[in-house]
Amino acid sequence: KFKSVHIAGTNGKGSTSHMLAAIFQQCGYKTGLYTSPHLKDFRERIRINGAMISEEAVIHFVEKYKEEVMKIGCSFFEWSVGLAFDFFSREAVDIAVIETGLGGRLDSTNVITPLLSVITNVSYDHTEMLGDTLEKIAFEKAGIIKPNVPVVIGERHPDTDEVFAHASQERHAPISFAQDEWKFISSIYQENSLLLQLEDFRCDRWTVTSDLVGSYQEKNVLTVLEAIRKLKGLGWQLEKEEILNALKNVKGLTGLRGRWDILAHQPLTITDVAHNEAGLGYALEQLKTYSFKHLHLVIGFVKEKELDKILKLFPKNATYYFCAPDIPRGLNVNILKEAALAYGLTGEAYHSVQAAFAAAKKQASPDDLIYVGGSTFVVSEAI
Repeated sequence: KFKSVHIAGTNGKGSTSHMLAAIFQQCGYKTGLYTSPHLKDFRERIRINGAMISEEAVIHFVEKYKEEVMKIGCSFFEWSVGLAFDFFSREAVDIAVIETGLGGRLDSTNVITPLLSVITNVSYDHTEMLGDTLEKIAFEKAGIIKPNVPVVIGERHPDTDEVFAHASQERHAPISFAQDEWKFISSIYQENSLLLQLEDFRCDRWTVTSDLVGSYQEKNVLTVLEAIRKLKGLGWQLEKEEILNALKNVKGLTGLRGRWDILAHQPLTITDVAHNEAGLGYALEQLKTYSFKHLHLVIGFVKEKELDKILKLFPKNATYYFCAPDIPRGLNVNILKEAALAYGLTGEAYHSVQAAFAAAKKQASPDDLIYVGGSTFVVSEAI
């Protein structure tokens, strides 16, 4: 009942989804956006033109369908997907950007047949459910590739390229790899913006300014521009000037938070939802580009994270404030502190994210840097 773009990937699918939604909005289309998880309010997951679904609409849906849904035994996520799709249908959106929750093949969102499928990248995360090799994880992501529906792959990798190529060939789905279609000329990272010079395979040069400033956004911008090129080929009116204006104001148009989110200055305080090996690797590398006297890290994780792969990435010459997100999946703070000590990471354990964050702010001097992260749920308690 509505047209859609479907997005999967280990990292970057949230930023990519919000960028695409911002572009459609800027170009005058009534745009639905479904993402997960939320940070502060459940309704963040379901938006039209940046505005969250109303509380009344959520309540009405639950009251109308509760009896039937409970009989079926739907999960919380399945409830949410049903709510989103019903809402977008009733509101007659022109297009909906739909982000998968986990994997792709068996994800609740995978009932749609989109105009375009997008897979941002593949790295290790949720291995207990998606598989313990990149090939196995890629197979699950490739599950969103539909017969005769074009697919854009954001990042190439020797362990996953063949998986995607095989799936697209099998389903007669035209495939393109963004890294083959676009190249970087230069990039400048500023505190509140990211300035990129890019060129496509036809030598059409683009100067992109984005308000999403993490260095990892370079690859997301490539993916988005290739997705836009495909969508323009399908007849969507997406003009270059409006695309560039949208990328300057993704946060304002869509309400996105938690991606290299600067919370304060003096000390500079940054929070980011990176939570796996690849994502945290990018985030910690970007911290090295800043000038500061001392680094303070407020970190917590969920239980299923492979700490041996993650903790080795963190710097030893920093002060740590260990905490646990206030959810059942939160990793016990004392277990985290003990595991971190084995990697030379020293600090204190705190009973809550708020207590750890408060301690960091109290101890940091104006020319220090505070980073809060490790889990989306830690970020949600900090902002």
